[in-house]
Amino acid sequence: MSGATHAAIDAVWRIESAKIIAGVARLTRDIGLAEELAQDALVAALEHWPRTGVPDNPGAWLMTTAKHRALDQLRRHKLQAEKHEQIGHELEAQEALVVPDFVDALDAARNDEIGDDLLRLIFTACHPVLSTEARVALTLRLLGGLTTAEISRAFLVPEPTIAQRIVRAKKTLAAARVPYELPRGEAIAPRLASVLEVIYLIFNEGYTATAGEDWMRPALCGEAQRLGRILAELAPQEPEVHGLVALMELQASRAGTRVDAQGRPVLLLDQNRARWDQLLIRRGLAALERAEALGGAMGPYALQGAIAACHARARTPEATDWERIAALYDALAQVAPSPVVELNRAVAVAMAFGPASGLEIVDALCAEPTLKHYHWLPSVRADLLAKLGRHAEARAEFERAAGLARNARERELLLERARALGH
Repeated sequence: MSGATHAAIDAVWRIESAKIIAGVARLTRDIGLAEELAQDALVAALEHWPRTGVPDNPGAWLMTTAKHRALDQLRRHKLQAEKHEQIGHELEAQEALVVPDFVDALDAARNDEIGDDLLRLIFTACHPVLSTEARVALTLRLLGGLTTAEISRAFLVPEPTIAQRIVRAKKTLAAARVPYELPRGEAIAPRLASVLEVIYLIFNEGYTATAGEDWMRPALCGEAQRLGRILAELAPQEPEVHGLVALMELQASRAGTRVDAQGRPVLLLDQNRARWDQLLIRRGLAALERAEALGGAMGPYALQGAIAACHARARTPEATDWERIAALYDALAQVAPSPVVELNRAVAVAMAFGPASGLEIVDALCAEPTLKHYHWLPSVRADLLAKLGRHAEARAEFERAAGLARNARERELLLERARALGH
């Protein structure tokens, strides 16, 4: 197989796999089986395309092949004597949906249905019955098109562990009889919250890696942004979806300035703002406007997006509207209270009203058990102590933060800041 053909197949699979799995799952009602059948179609492509060439519509070719295999499965396993006539009618109806000659008509005729199928897949992969780790792994596998090896490298978890999470997730969904359908009525809100949480967790792990040698993993940020954009197209009336997209786009606009040439972290106030990605900033601000126009200005993601927008609009660090950021964190603490939000609020208050004001909030968090091993708490406290001239205390706090940090780059930065304060 030529390198160009292999690269084409890889690219098509990454783009189309979620649609194919989602479309086949509608027939099988089993996402595990749907993924297997989609993989079978990929194997068929690997066998045929090197000889015949990549078809004009490779996504339709894969979808049709996978659906035919799904129909074969239904014939073999469900064509029982007492249900022969009923299932035969179902198969005829399903076959009518399959375009046999791999033409563009498949995508053109089924756009709405494909959208519904993708929504079903997103809501199923992110179902709250699964653990957070399982939801993340399954989402990246089914919707991101990532291999098990790619997911394991991204999260620095052994490949067998990721494989087990994915297998168990599929079994859990089957055992819990989670229906392959869109939630309705009151069931939408908690399910949507789970979907948004998973996408943002993926983004955050890419934006600031929790462990390992690299400060960022841009590929994960890209996957999360792609999933967010897809969800915004599929659920255009949900303000928090647009709020999350705004937040990710605006944060991602700084990605190219968050590390130096040696891969070391560059703090927000030290970044070259002229190099922030203006296209992503425009996208983020447009998504934020959409969230607010839909009445979602006070949603947790929209509020965080509004905070990111304050930074994006400031041409210099000095131009940052810290009083507005502090007010937005006040609002966020009301709608989504957490110790981490309170810690971020402390930073904003310190920037707006002085380090002593921020330190008072931080000191009140020191007894919070959930922050016991959270390295950002001593890191923020150290920064505020340094600004107040309490250098010995600040140095000790930077060293304590470094001891808690699991990311090598972050640990180096914290120790460097401790050394800069002298002895």
